[in-house]
Amino acid sequence: MTQFSKIAFVAARGDTAEAARARLASRYGDAAPEKADVIVALGGDGFMLQTLHQYMTSRIPIYGMNQGTLGFLMNEYREDSLVERLAEAQAATVHPLRMRAVTLNGEQHEALAINEVALLRQTRQTAKLRISIDGRVRVEELVCDGALVATPAGSTAYNLSAHGPVLPLSAGALALTPISAFRPRRWRGALLGRNATVKIDVLETAKRPVSATADFNEVRDVASVEIREAPEIDLILLFDAGHSLEERILSEQFLT
Repeated sequence: MTQFSKIAFVAARGDTAEAARARLASRYGDAAPEKADVIVALGGDGFMLQTLHQYMTSRIPIYGMNQGTLGFLMNEYREDSLVERLAEAQAATVHPLRMRAVTLNGEQHEALAINEVALLRQTRQTAKLRISIDGRVRVEELVCDGALVATPAGSTAYNLSAHGPVLPLSAGALALTPISAFRPRRWRGALLGRNATVKIDVLETAKRPVSATADFNEVRDVASVEIREAPEIDLILLFDAGHSLEERILSEQFLT
């Protein structure tokens, strides 16, 4: 059981979340995020991702309370007994993906993704991609709307919508998933070890432009993208006892 004496509250824009932040800060105090023992994020999953990105290298645990729509990464919103809930919360450590993208004019861009790195066609023309794993070409030409690499934490998001596999946190794997693949028709993607390096080269770049997005950071007109896990970055999420992130991910596989 961990005691958190200095709590910072951050909230998504909007009357409901901001009013909740004011009430909680008045009741439990409000430390500056950079000096806090724990950050309580009030909003939905999108705001949780923003908060994780903002404090990416701080190693400060983040506990979300849902003031949004879905709230997969959030806990139930309740104002009572917050200190006790935080003390009994279960920690989940996740590692982001590091994307290195090179554009057609040679510019290099780097960004981190907690959910996924996705490549998507920019026009009506399908994309043509060549996929290499650890320096070996595995798919010579994938004709598709795009492709993505997802973390276990992000495997229930865009990856699942693209019919990719749900990955338990303990699996030590990444999901490589095509998006609306036209050829080869029967290729449904691959499970990769967490240490794998994925390189995706864009073919016929002038005719078939492609963008790359790491969560909400987009780079357009890419020529190639390299993706691998960033194991040196620990993101610590807190969940109420009995409602861990591992349990939520497992439960997704049994929804009907």
